[in-house]
Amino acid sequence: MRFSEAFLDELAARSDIVDVVSSYVELKRKGANYFGLCPFHSEKTPSFSVAPDKQMYHCFGCKKGGGVINFIMEIENLSYPDAIRFLAKRVNMEVPEDRESADADRLRKRLLALNRDAARWYYDVLQSPDGAAVRAYLDKRAISRKIAVRFGMGASPDSWDALLRTMTGRGYTKQELLTAGLIVANKSGGFYDKFRNRLMLPVIDVRGDVVGFGSRVIDNSEPKYMNTTDTPTYSKRRVLYGLNLAKKTKRPNIILCEGNLDVVTLHQAGFDNAVASMGTALTAEQIRLLGRYTKELVLCYDNDNAGQLATQRALEMLNNTEFTVRVLKLPRRLVDGEYVKQDADDFIKFQGAPAFERLLSGSENGVEFRMSQVAAKYDLRSDQGRIDYTAEISQVLAELDNAVEREVYANRAAETAGLSPDAMRQEVERAARKRRYSDRKKRERQELNPALTVQPAQRGSRYTNLRSAMAEEGVIRLLHLDPTLFGDTPPLTPEEFSSPLLGKIYGAMWHQRGNRSGLSALTGELSGDEMSHLTTLLQKPESTANASQALADYIRVIREEQTKRDDSGVDPLLLAMETFKDKKRYGGKRT
Repeated sequence: MRFSEAFLDELAARSDIVDVVSSYVELKRKGANYFGLCPFHSEKTPSFSVAPDKQMYHCFGCKKGGGVINFIMEIENLSYPDAIRFLAKRVNMEVPEDRESADADRLRKRLLALNRDAARWYYDVLQSPDGAAVRAYLDKRAISRKIAVRFGMGASPDSWDALLRTMTGRGYTKQELLTAGLIVANKSGGFYDKFRNRLMLPVIDVRGDVVGFGSRVIDNSEPKYMNTTDTPTYSKRRVLYGLNLAKKTKRPNIILCEGNLDVVTLHQAGFDNAVASMGTALTAEQIRLLGRYTKELVLCYDNDNAGQLATQRALEMLNNTEFTVRVLKLPRRLVDGEYVKQDADDFIKFQGAPAFERLLSGSENGVEFRMSQVAAKYDLRSDQGRIDYTAEISQVLAELDNAVEREVYANRAAETAGLSPDAMRQEVERAARKRRYSDRKKRERQELNPALTVQPAQRGSRYTNLRSAMAEEGVIRLLHLDPTLFGDTPPLTPEEFSSPLLGKIYGAMWHQRGNRSGLSALTGELSGDEMSHLTTLLQKPESTANASQALADYIRVIREEQTKRDDSGVDPLLLAMETFKDKKRYGGKRT
């Protein structure tokens, strides 16, 4: 949807980007700009820049960027219209609504109301005779009525269309139920309830809205777990089950589990800081969400192979972040002479809350967990086992940026392998030097290879004519710096650009030239990735001295390259680079 230029100008004037961003990120001034830790990816060294003169942000690490509206869209997981409303509410402005916006807002409100009413209906079913089987299942799982109420649990009856009939009887349409993911269409054009004969677990976001549902069967049927698919109100990548409750905890950390019922059991046992991802691995969006409420995470995944793999992946995502990360290793349980896996729910039931508290207090940090995983792979009683262990553990410890940490854990690894601390430290430092050398060479290759440094991050948007694209970027920078250079008639059309991406950016900027709201005016026309690429190319130097001549030169290059493309369809620069690689020179592969 579009908002009026006058409204966006006023909103941008009242929403200074430094003021807005600093409410989420601790910023420190360095020269003309402000810097802080990027909220969109994990880092320990600040690479997130906010430019007050340009009213834009840009991360030199993950390359995200844009204006103040883009920032709110990303950080709050909001659509463009909702981000506008968010900022307007922040500065006490009335939002002029159009039909499109009003319809989208009305749909979202209807779906949230539908989810709320469905959750209440499922809750009522749980208390009714139709909920007897689910109540028996809760008793079997030792889940109290009090905790069931706290989580808003319900029951879906063993019926094909009970929810459908009830909700349509309350005025909701079949299309709304379908969009909310509560019913499914069959091949004959009919509809039936998605959730049937299941324990229902409403997913409530940090704002208190029911955005979707998780569910579990109460017998041996499949699938065991079933969740709402992505809808206008729900994205599994951006939600954590139980965070609406865990955000209020007095404990110093948050426990991240695999399953919803693990969260329920832990809360019942007094660990009200437990949350779970919704049927997916830990995502960057969930990490950002967790960062609002804690700086310490405890990973408590199942102790099977899948759980260990999930732990390792989470540790990789959280490596070198501002989070302190620990790993709680659940021991296997002896059943009929065999050790079987157990999750947090099993451990609490069989060992009790005090035992879990002891485990929690003694949980390993992420490095210790990885070290124990490596040690378990080798027979450290044999010489070859110790050699192989040393080779792998050196690579693990080389990833640590802090030299003191490397030495501490190198000493511990030496003790594990029965080797001298000096020998282990030498191996770790050798691996660290190799890693630094490899990283430096990689950066050098990227810096010396224009095909790597100038290309957009999205593969589908890659430049096909580098010489023309560089000139096209120059035109865009000049249009941003001094729109008066261009007169009233566009000197180029977007179709003349070799890069569709740059052509789209140029067209949007021309349409909004002279708009006082700056980059904010472009947010409604460009995607987040497109805005990020725009801020990336705006970081490159561009002088306004002799700007008219520079513009003329850029236009000349663009048209020269267009003529070449029309004649041959081949970019000479890219062809030369490929020839360069074929000769096994810099950037080429050795065979």
